[in-house]
Amino acid sequence: MSTTPSSPDTQHLSMRESFRLMSKASRAYWLVNLVNFADGVAYFGILNLLTLFIHDRLGITDQMTGIAVSFFTGTVTLFMFFGGFVSDRLGVRKALMWSLLFLLAGRIFLTSSPLFDAAGVMLWTSLILMALGSGVLQPALYAGAKEFSDPRTSAISYSLIYAIMNLGIVIESFMSPYIRERGGMEAVFWTMAAVNVVALLALLLLFTRKVEKRDRVIDLDQEKQGQQSLKQTLKSLPILDMRFMAFIFILLPVRTMFAHQWLTMPHYIMRCFPEAVGARYEWFQGLNPLIITFAVPLIAAMTRNVNVVWMMVVGTLVSALSTFILAPTPDLTLLVTYILVFSFGEAIWSSRFYEYIADIAPLGRVGAYMGLAGIPWFLAKFLTGFYSGFMLEKFIPEQGVQDSGTLWVIYGVIALISPLGLILMRNWMVKPLQQKQEA
Repeated sequence: MSTTPSSPDTQHLSMRESFRLMSKASRAYWLVNLVNFADGVAYFGILNLLTLFIHDRLGITDQMTGIAVSFFTGTVTLFMFFGGFVSDRLGVRKALMWSLLFLLAGRIFLTSSPLFDAAGVMLWTSLILMALGSGVLQPALYAGAKEFSDPRTSAISYSLIYAIMNLGIVIESFMSPYIRERGGMEAVFWTMAAVNVVALLALLLLFTRKVEKRDRVIDLDQEKQGQQSLKQTLKSLPILDMRFMAFIFILLPVRTMFAHQWLTMPHYIMRCFPEAVGARYEWFQGLNPLIITFAVPLIAAMTRNVNVVWMMVVGTLVSALSTFILAPTPDLTLLVTYILVFSFGEAIWSSRFYEYIADIAPLGRVGAYMGLAGIPWFLAKFLTGFYSGFMLEKFIPEQGVQDSGTLWVIYGVIALISPLGLILMRNWMVKPLQQKQEA
């Protein structure tokens, strides 16, 4: 019988023992992370430049660009609702393969869109294809972390998924300016498509059915027992779990700040700072994942016995408060300080969010819960784009008087709703974890 991530066995391992177990993780787990790393490079390599690409290369206005990017990021999360069920049904290996195929097609369509008269059609088709691929990929990665890693190291295995994704973002962020200088944004996007191809080939050649069966550490028969009929599934949908829904929705306000990292931050840097700063825009975006790569697994290991909900409170509070650092006149030192503090807050709570979801999810339903956990992501990504363009034109126009400080204060006040809500609901949120430990 497998041990759940929240079982007592997970609480008594030393940090050294935890990392020793992780160093011996299976091939399947590291192949999942290979895909995770490659998609971190490719997904964010495109996302970091997507608003600029649509606005500059396709000639679309600020408002329509914001809507298009939010449509994409929001639809990723929308597809994650169903992607979790697809991942549970197909299995991790097949889900990853199909998602990479859809992603590759979408990335090729997007990159080549300026070459066609029907560039708009190509753009929207590419956004849908990429959203579908990412929507299946994300819950499959976290399902793979649970399926192919030692349950006693759950906090670290989930944190590594998040950290390795961010390592991919770091690599992309620091190489992107050089590629962009030499070949433009299309050259960056073609490079991301090539990374996609490498990941797909590695998966096809190395992640066989035999490897999948050999490296699975959960009890497959027990998982099958956890599967339900369609009628039972409808009655036990995660959306009907009130504690789960409250937990994910209270994070909506602070998650809007993540959406602004690609909806608002690119234009903020390009319009409010000297041209030399804008030329290395990706480097500033790369600071966040660089910190996350090292901080997330380290903080997860150091705080593995700390109440998950309290970690969420502290982390979201730090993330929200960091926004007020940008309230004064645009300043390079303040910008870097904001990125550092915001990243530290993210490192505290980001991976613990997924750990909490995995802990409260019923047996055999992790993928479904992970998929539906993206509901606030969907709203944050989708809705934020409908007002971000307006806010940019009002507070940071390309021409005219700029008032970026007011913009960031408004966004910071919105983000503070999350930690305050978590504090009010903390006892209710902790209850299922205490019940599992006592069982």
